[in-house]
Amino acid sequence: MKLPENAVLLRIFIGETDKYKGKLLYEIIIKQARKLNMAGATVFRGIMGFGANSRIHTSKMLRLSEDVPMVIEIVDKEERINQLLPFLEEAVKDGLITLEPVKIISYRHNNG
Repeated sequence: MKLPENAVLLRIFIGETDKYKGKLLYEIIIKQARKLNMAGATVFRGIMGFGANSRIHTSKMLRLSEDVPMVIEIVDKEERINQLLPFLEEAVKDGLITLEPVKIISYRHNNG
């Protein structure tokens, strides 16, 4: 896939246990991005953070229930990112969604 030099970074901040229609939200978002043929997506698991409710989320071993922060990053053409936004508006009930312009230096796949 050829990407333009100028693209958009979509970043979605949610909790690990957030769900959409009974399934883990971060998995559903990745599957939706794949379904829309996006260039790629990555999920990062945080070790600590807090959001709008100011409640600390941590991965410390002594906690009985973990709800650590998750960040999903997707870089693609603005038009493709815009196709995903209505789904995110519906699915992300608790979290933060950001967009920022990025300059793509390299996007390669070794077929070898």
